[in-house]
Amino acid sequence: MRIVYFTHSLRSCWNHGNAHFVRGVLRDLVARGHDVVALEPEGNWSLANLIADHGDAGLAAFRAAYPELNPQSFDPASDPAALVADADVVIMHEWNEPALVAAVGRARQAGGRFTLLFHDTHHRAVSDPDAIRAFDLSGYDGVLAFGEALSAVYRDWGWAGRVWTWHEAADTRLFHPPAVERDRAGLVWIGNWGDGERTEQLEDFLFRPASEAGMPLDIYGVRYPETARATLDRYGIGYHGWAPNAGAPDIFARHLATVHVPRRFYATMLPGIPTIRMFEALACGIPLVSAPWEDSEGLFRADRDYLRARDGAEMTRHLRDLAADPELRAAIIASGLETIRARHSCHHRVDELLAILATLAAPAAAVRSLA
Repeated sequence: MRIVYFTHSLRSCWNHGNAHFVRGVLRDLVARGHDVVALEPEGNWSLANLIADHGDAGLAAFRAAYPELNPQSFDPASDPAALVADADVVIMHEWNEPALVAAVGRARQAGGRFTLLFHDTHHRAVSDPDAIRAFDLSGYDGVLAFGEALSAVYRDWGWAGRVWTWHEAADTRLFHPPAVERDRAGLVWIGNWGDGERTEQLEDFLFRPASEAGMPLDIYGVRYPETARATLDRYGIGYHGWAPNAGAPDIFARHLATVHVPRRFYATMLPGIPTIRMFEALACGIPLVSAPWEDSEGLFRADRDYLRARDGAEMTRHLRDLAADPELRAAIIASGLETIRARHSCHHRVDELLAILATLAAPAAAVRSLA
């Protein structure tokens, strides 16, 4: 089966967490023998920022970790019909421009024999619904939404029966415990500052508890303005800037624990959607404590796979307990790994994707090759 995936960028994960999951899914599809083409527009924002900050060396980790993936760049002003002419399945990620989304839909309506899906992995459907409504999806066969709360929004918009909840997951070929354990110390958080929508939560559930628990804290990420850097300095936090996602397992392996701090919209208006770092951290075998987050879909076993903190004081207590109790750490690690391996790998998500495609009466040749 020939699968074409339009992504914002596959090569760059600079402030682009969607790349983590897409890389893992496409790699699993390749491993199953499918012909996979990843397309990214020339001059895309994430790649441009990565190159500006780190030059071509910033791509080294991706190339080393994903030799089977060879994304192709295309001129976003060109007609994409030729890019999808021989595809069996086309998936369009919502980070792409409305004009491109519409053009591929028209190619489908004009007789394209491919199944066409829209992949939404963002909170804009509730935080900026007009931005999503600007997409012309009239030529699309269905929507892949990364949480049931988001699927419900699409059903309200008329997509009932044509929207599927397709959570992100960990690429367990990359994210797994280290083969040889080393000394671990301190707390780590890998995340971007973004637009400051969780500034208060980061201080309440990460900076202050780490300080009060006496745990050194290392932070990796981008888009930290001077005010944010000043806050980190005030707490004595080690800030290390951007790290390639392919390097995250090694970073986790050096630390004792990590923290999940969901963005505001995922903690309020779109419950049940964790950040992908939660999947990846548990897959790497590092204990995790989460700020308030409603696991409305039962993805994990709360207080077994990870610890829950209702407020900053409880976060501090959990961090102290993890630092002092190796048996507690071992139990959390074992439980989290069990859940990831049973339910939340990219391999599981590819199984789900192929099942969805089978329900859409994909072209006969594709259906025969789904297994």
